[in-house]
Amino acid sequence: MAVGVLQGGRFLSQREISAFCAQMAMILRSGISVSEGISIMCEDTQDPAGKEILEFIYSHVDNGSTLHRAIEASRRFPDYFVNMVEIGETTGKLENVMDSLCAYYEREEAISKSIRHAVMYPIIMIAMMLTVIVVLLVRVMPIFNEVFQSLGSPLTGFSLSVMRFGETLSRYSMVIVGVVAFVTIVLIIMSATPGGRQKMDRFRSEFFATRNLYAKIASGRFASAMALTLSSGLDTDQSLEIVHRLLKSSSIREKVENCQKYLKNGLTFSEAVVKSGIFSGLYARMVTVAFKAGSMDTAMAKIAERYEEETDTQISNAISILEPSLVAALSVIVGMILLSVMLPLMSIMTSIG
Repeated sequence: MAVGVLQGGRFLSQREISAFCAQMAMILRSGISVSEGISIMCEDTQDPAGKEILEFIYSHVDNGSTLHRAIEASRRFPDYFVNMVEIGETTGKLENVMDSLCAYYEREEAISKSIRHAVMYPIIMIAMMLTVIVVLLVRVMPIFNEVFQSLGSPLTGFSLSVMRFGETLSRYSMVIVGVVAFVTIVLIIMSATPGGRQKMDRFRSEFFATRNLYAKIASGRFASAMALTLSSGLDTDQSLEIVHRLLKSSSIREKVENCQKYLKNGLTFSEAVVKSGIFSGLYARMVTVAFKAGSMDTAMAKIAERYEEETDTQISNAISILEPSLVAALSVIVGMILLSVMLPLMSIMTSIG
């Protein structure tokens, strides 16, 4: 079969990679060869884009290429995935690596989904709040002002300030919409490029409100990646080198670099991990005990699971606090706007009575 050329396209999502790994692990466990297994997957795939990728990989493997070379040539998988598949083929543990990669990308997808849900809710609430407030300021307040003027008592003080603020919003509405649209487009473009995503991740990891959450996420990803590499037969030095290339958080990358330096200076892996500050407290003790027992991969997998649970709990707690806070803020702002017109109206009605 001739080797094809795969046109430019996006990386596969974490969910798609996880599904690919699960199928490959099942195929290899059944004793089917890689080439035949990919051919079966290609026949069963209904998605045209997925079929194109599998056909491309199959054409390379069928012509004698290794699986990791075929995957790398497709340019649809991250470098970390390619490196781990190469390790699996080299060590003869490709089935185990595929199982581990499946679990890893499932965990990554779960974390990403939790973050998306946590961010989406406040964005929707804030958008609703701003819409209600703008409608009150731009549409409702001028009507009340006309009513007051017809009664011979124009708005004054706080009520007048609120109305003028609404007039300013109305006058510069196109400019405001343009700025919001520009910022939205910039964020979308940044999220679509590796450099932009790196800058956004750096901002979220350093922002005071999300710093603690992203520190836990980074530590959890470190533990998950270490569990995967160690279980694939790599030693701690090789695992740290691969994991360092994978991590995106600048803070955790710096800690990993310090850990590598401590290892070169003669410290044990557990001592280097604790001294570099990657783990602390209970997790640091778990690493120390696991290193002595020779079960580092199992300990890292347990730590990754604990961090995932802590992350989900923290996100749930934040949402439970944020929901009533946003509702209360909306109620206060809307109440102040309504009072700014209702109190003068009550005063006029009293004087008329």
